[in-house]
Amino acid sequence: MILFSVRLTNSSMGMFSFMIIVAYVLVPVLKISAANLTVSQSIIDGETLVSNSGQFELGFFTPGKSTKRYLGIWYKIIPVQRVVWVPNGANPINDSSGILAFSKTWNLEVRQNDTVVWSATYQKQARNPEAVLLDNGNFVIRNEGETNPDEYLWQSFDYPSDTLLPGMKLGWDLRTGLERRITSWKSSDDPSPGDHSWGLKLNNYPEFYLMNGTRKSSRIGPWNGLYFSGVSQQKPNPFYEFKYVVKNDLKYAPNKVEMSYSFVPKNSSVLVAITIGEGQFETRRWGETMERWGVFESTPKDACDTYGYCGAYGNCWITVSPVCQCLEGFSPKSTQEWNVMNWTEGCIRKKPLSCKEYYKDEFVKYVGLKVPDTTHTWVDESIDLDDCRRRCLSNCSCMAFTNSDIRGAGSGCVMWFGDLIDIRHFETGGQDLYIRMSSANSDLTTNTRAQQRHKRVKIIIATTTAAISGILLFCIFVMYRVRRNIAEKSEKKENIERQLEDLDMPLFDLCTITTATNNFSSNNMIGKGGFGPVYKGKLADGQEIAVKRLSRSSGQGITEFITEVKLIAKVQHRNLVKLLGCCIREEKILVYEYMVNGSLDSFIFDEQKGKFLDWPMRFQIILGVARGLLYLHQDSRLRIIHRDLKASNVLLDENLNPKISDFGMARAFGGDQTEGNTNRVVGTFGYMAPEYAVHGLFSIKSDVFSFGILLLEIVCGNKNRPLCHGNQTLNLVGCAWELWKEKNALDLIDSNVKDSCVITEALRCIHVSLLCVQQYPEDRPTMTSIIQMLVSEMELVEPKEPGFFPKRISDDENVNKMSINEELSITSLNGR
Repeated sequence: MILFSVRLTNSSMGMFSFMIIVAYVLVPVLKISAANLTVSQSIIDGETLVSNSGQFELGFFTPGKSTKRYLGIWYKIIPVQRVVWVPNGANPINDSSGILAFSKTWNLEVRQNDTVVWSATYQKQARNPEAVLLDNGNFVIRNEGETNPDEYLWQSFDYPSDTLLPGMKLGWDLRTGLERRITSWKSSDDPSPGDHSWGLKLNNYPEFYLMNGTRKSSRIGPWNGLYFSGVSQQKPNPFYEFKYVVKNDLKYAPNKVEMSYSFVPKNSSVLVAITIGEGQFETRRWGETMERWGVFESTPKDACDTYGYCGAYGNCWITVSPVCQCLEGFSPKSTQEWNVMNWTEGCIRKKPLSCKEYYKDEFVKYVGLKVPDTTHTWVDESIDLDDCRRRCLSNCSCMAFTNSDIRGAGSGCVMWFGDLIDIRHFETGGQDLYIRMSSANSDLTTNTRAQQRHKRVKIIIATTTAAISGILLFCIFVMYRVRRNIAEKSEKKENIERQLEDLDMPLFDLCTITTATNNFSSNNMIGKGGFGPVYKGKLADGQEIAVKRLSRSSGQGITEFITEVKLIAKVQHRNLVKLLGCCIREEKILVYEYMVNGSLDSFIFDEQKGKFLDWPMRFQIILGVARGLLYLHQDSRLRIIHRDLKASNVLLDENLNPKISDFGMARAFGGDQTEGNTNRVVGTFGYMAPEYAVHGLFSIKSDVFSFGILLLEIVCGNKNRPLCHGNQTLNLVGCAWELWKEKNALDLIDSNVKDSCVITEALRCIHVSLLCVQQYPEDRPTMTSIIQMLVSEMELVEPKEPGFFPKRISDDENVNKMSINEELSITSLNGR
């Protein structure tokens, strides 16, 4: 009071100071106890919003032993803090200066001083908005007075952290492209996004996956109308019930507009939440007596829930020993590995399929299964099981089928293509699956309609032979074969068209393309690939296109054509050429976006045009190709190995941005598969990795080898062909290796870019290229590491001797020797 009286006797300023101090003593902190925040209010660190029911609270918090501050929502009604939502996990606040408030443009933001660390983005027009913490834990932004959830400007339920609350959806809003998935914290002290996530993959037959980074860790199987096929316990639980929702709307194409999973508690007084942690997806409930969160159920439950535990065509049977069994008609791929209980290599067929003579194949029915991984599936909900069987039997790549919906008598069709991965057996529950087998397997018991029809045909032929002359029988046989060939060709063409339509791929008619290319005029030809010429064209709307016309004389082109369409239709990246559509009826034609500057090789290997690509442009082209290849290897829906990366397959747009093209030789993998082998080696000598050219082994590391060659060519302006170095004739790689060892790598840099060259960048590019072309795949870096090495100043390891490094090449040696890396496109080479 002495202080107060002194200030009273000084001046009017004393009165003002007195009032401030009194206010501070009486109201030390202004707490916001209401559930809503208006545009004129803010929340500072220490203040909170509380839902009307008192169940949830929003404010700033510090997790575990951390010293950072985060905005979060937690349960207010239990003594143990359980945070269920964090928006700024990746952008923590360093002190207690955090504030939550609306900006001048009415965006809700978390700010630290003048820095925005998080903000909400609206899809609708904001008009005097307010932020409200609802009783279910959903933090929403809505226009004042709005109560319709469909009209919310934004809601936290659309952007989950590591917890799924009752009423919250996991899945996709297909109208907006919004994906809702939950992601683990990095640790109990760090709520930034961790490695593990749980979400719905939009395969043709969608299903939920537990992911560890980009690797599949576990899955519960697709929804079959009644339950998820990979969940054996179908009994209702006492705490909650879940629902899987597929919404349709004829206004949209495809008709599905939402696919989501959610759950609701049966008793509102019981707190239930689903969380994701280190490799576990758990359903938890709060136990009042023990005052802790108990785990009610979790995924994975056992070893058989581990993704691909028994490999391809392996059946995981948790109640038998060993738990991994090969399906009937299959045997372990590696008996040695199988005997030491390493089952990941899976099983292979004892007898091969008949393929083209598909009537010799049949289907074995398995019951009580978790159906295989659905990455490579095709679904038609309008046909029954008999039609499904016929379609699968007529497609050589179809390995299994079943009903997509098992309610009642069953309906719809789902077919699997490629190896069948991640199957398990259930004592109760599960689903039927029909797996394709060769009828030559004597131990198979299932007799299909195809077999019965085949037997009847044989009886008819035998009877007819006894009744008519040999000439008439021959004529009948010839007619039968002609009709059958016509039918097979028609069915094959229809099947190809159906596959393309399923990919939502525009189909052009030949007349449109002929008009666009001036009847495939030679003046419009801009290139010629291994499977036919490429023409420039212009559509009626003025859009310029590049038309790749499959040569009629190409006996192997249809495989590459379908491969290219299927792969490039599923990938979209700024450094990959865009496929606009195709023609299949009269001719096989691909229609691409037109790249005005043509291919990269026309610049870097041309003395005059090479001057237009200075060093900054070349370095950006290198990074662009690297990012495109990284997308193919890691970030696309399928893991894609290009197998023919070279300068002529890199196109340049009007701004000289690079786009990888020509996917006719590419191969796609699902899951964690990163390598394969083939007896049909395709690609271009000079860019091929040693293990691929010699043994037919290809992987993401064989693409890395090709990238290393391309990188060296861009820096040097020379093709990877014989060059003179001292008294030796070496290819470009060999020359680079010798100059690197002699510490004269600067001699490699193209004279066209020496004036604009950043020497440190160029030397780093040469260094990285030599790391990429090392002899053994395990020594080569991944594309992720390559990009990091190119854009940073990190220390690089010394490269080892490159693959195909020629010690000396004399003039009289065979020019086809593998040590000469000439650019020669090949489509067939039997690996040794």
